[in-house]
Amino acid sequence: MPRVVSRFPVGSAELDAVLRPRTDLVIEERAGEGRFVAASGPVRSYQRTVDVDGAGGVATQTVDFKLDVPYFAWLFVLPFKRTISRPPRGEIPPWWAPPTPLDARASSVLGSLAALSVVLAYLNTLFTQTVAFAGEEFGVGDSGQGVAGSIVRLGGLLALAVVALADRRGRRKVLLVATLLGCTLAVTGAAAPSMAWLTASQTVARAFATALLLLVAIMVSEEVPARCRAYGVSLLAMAGGLGAGFCLVALKLADLGPRGWRILYVLPLAGLPVLVSVAKRLPESRRYLAPHPDVRIGGHWSRLILLMAGGLLANVFIAPQTQFANRFLRNERGFSAGRISLLSLVSGAPGVIGIVFGGRLAELRGRRPVAALALSSGSLCTVAFFYASGWTVWFWPVIGTILSAAAIPSLSVYGPELFPTSLRGKANGILGVSGLAGSAIGLALAGVLADHYGHIGPAMAILYTGPLLVAALILTRYPETAGRELEELNPEDYPPPLPPRIL
Repeated sequence: MPRVVSRFPVGSAELDAVLRPRTDLVIEERAGEGRFVAASGPVRSYQRTVDVDGAGGVATQTVDFKLDVPYFAWLFVLPFKRTISRPPRGEIPPWWAPPTPLDARASSVLGSLAALSVVLAYLNTLFTQTVAFAGEEFGVGDSGQGVAGSIVRLGGLLALAVVALADRRGRRKVLLVATLLGCTLAVTGAAAPSMAWLTASQTVARAFATALLLLVAIMVSEEVPARCRAYGVSLLAMAGGLGAGFCLVALKLADLGPRGWRILYVLPLAGLPVLVSVAKRLPESRRYLAPHPDVRIGGHWSRLILLMAGGLLANVFIAPQTQFANRFLRNERGFSAGRISLLSLVSGAPGVIGIVFGGRLAELRGRRPVAALALSSGSLCTVAFFYASGWTVWFWPVIGTILSAAAIPSLSVYGPELFPTSLRGKANGILGVSGLAGSAIGLALAGVLADHYGHIGPAMAILYTGPLLVAALILTRYPETAGRELEELNPEDYPPPLPPRIL
């Protein structure tokens, strides 16, 4: 069990602060003279004692704790130690911590969902990163690859049915089954005899991966406090970046030969042990377990159409940006698979900066300004990348990734926030389909425009219209949801009033 020992001069302002219960990382309560325990916090066990030695003029603070953050506690132990060794700054948490302390259950659920996010990110990255190499083996050009990418993303129609099922069968059960099927079906791509077979197999596999992506966002939104939803989604996005990074590192295997890309389709089997471990820890969402009425979708069309438009327009740009980046680097700039992998890692890693600060700013400053500015500016940097050469090929992706990543927490949390519990799965499934429709349209357009112009740059410049329109919608039409409970945003989920007592 980690232990932190700190010393403070007797009579100092620091000691006065240490002798009061903390409310920043954990919410403490007194358990005796100079002894404090956690009333709530992301800890499995916690005790802080302060021994004042008046004669020596020094007070000693000792903190014993064990974080309740499965799989990722190692990331937080050192910053937790550093913060807990110092006097608290009132209720203001450090920059890396949630704006409101999480309880043990919420932090455990968040860690479990982050582990699944690593798996789902690999699955969602797999086809996009390998299609250029599969296209070389099968003799398929830009237009054919664009069509293949469009078809794979249209597997979201199946994802709609899977996510909608979570409104009836529960979040946990559907989440675990989707992970199992996503991993096992992705493996079939290793034996694909043609682009058509690869596309068909990954259409089904991607559908379950897409359902998984939507369900983890729903579960975290239903578990964490109102001021922590964007923060929670930002942590899932960071974990997803780790999974995408694994895929990018493995992309080096494509240099082994014309069929080397197939090895990447075997690696999802490594996600099955993760699934078994998570299944032992992950409870059902507490908001799903709470009594909630069965609500019809008819009264929520305005919100649904608004978010559908935003998702479609954004993905018209985002999907081809991702899929055609490798094609651009390989064909127009002469990069090998190894250099592509290195550039992707160098440019992708700083996205953590954008995700962390984007999630925090979304909670403190509001979703709308953060999302609009980050999306429009980050997408503009991406357009610059497709015109870049020399050292600027490495510069623009870094800046674009940081800015674009800052929009992820805000945009990802709107879907779970704006619909009641009984509709949350179905509505987010529909939103997922609209986003995939935008991806399909964008990929097809990008492929055709790239063949027409002979370069991908002009195509991306034209498709940049999509993010600009989304930014305008966010600023003028999207509601501000930061700091508001889900029941406040969806009054249908408030528990019914108790019947009057008869005296």
